[in-house]
Amino acid sequence: MSGVTVGGQAVIEGVMMKAPRRLCVAVRRPSGAVVLKNDPFRPLSLRLPFLAWPFLRGPVVLLETLVHGLQALSFSANQALEEEEGEEELGGWTLALTMVLAIAAGMALFVALPHLLSLWLGRLSAFGFDEHSFWFHLTDGAIKVAVFVAYLWLISRMRDIQRVFEYHGAEHKSIYCFEAGLPLTVENAREFSRLHPRCGTAFLLVVLVVSIAIFAVVFPLLPRLAEAAWLNQVGQIVLKIFLMLPIAGLAYEIIRLAGKKGGQGFWGAMLWPGLQMQRLTTREPDDAQIEVALTALKAAVATAEAEGPSLTCL
Repeated sequence: MSGVTVGGQAVIEGVMMKAPRRLCVAVRRPSGAVVLKNDPFRPLSLRLPFLAWPFLRGPVVLLETLVHGLQALSFSANQALEEEEGEEELGGWTLALTMVLAIAAGMALFVALPHLLSLWLGRLSAFGFDEHSFWFHLTDGAIKVAVFVAYLWLISRMRDIQRVFEYHGAEHKSIYCFEAGLPLTVENAREFSRLHPRCGTAFLLVVLVVSIAIFAVVFPLLPRLAEAAWLNQVGQIVLKIFLMLPIAGLAYEIIRLAGKKGGQGFWGAMLWPGLQMQRLTTREPDDAQIEVALTALKAAVATAEAEGPSLTCL
């Protein structure tokens, strides 16, 4: 297996692949041609080496993935519509605003909403519980997972998203083929599973599980953050949001270690829920979709040390 670590992301009618020093996006236009965007990639950890330390690198990788993922989605949307070359992708301010809105929506949906619903259910229950109770955080965690699964299920019903999920499957099959050291052909990639342990879906699920454990231990020990009841709850939610960064760092290390262990025994059990969740976020791709994923992957690993960007229509 190659020593180069490759990651990816499905985009609109295409796939982004990231090698250590390259970001490549391949998109199939309505005409059938595949356009390839091949850019250099310089991670923050090269400029600030301490950001590569364990438990710090997870949030950094997450931030870089979000930024480059939004840029790749903007590029793929333009190309999938065969818009004129030179169409602007997300500008700096637009990208920043989009990221802020995406993060705010995620925090509202997966932190604030479960907390408030748990508080409401605690007051309705016969024995009553609040944020100092283990049952509160168990309820909070169950609501988070339920919201996450329901969200994925709902968007998986959308035809356009189903196409993206097919490219997601193609991305995983292509990376498996590369990791196995086989020639990067459609025939070889087709035989692999569409479920991969180093997937963003698995990562998010581990983040949710780790947050349940940490909140259940930490919050019952905390004093009231404010005298006013409503202000105390606001403080609890804000604290949970700030804790998501170290939780993401811990979840990243768990996924990384489990991948190195090969998904056997205890580590296999850790990865199993994330793999099953990918049954919602991936679909079996056709050969044309696998071809697009392999185009991005080949370019990323072949030009890993090359300089400068390029845009090619194949």
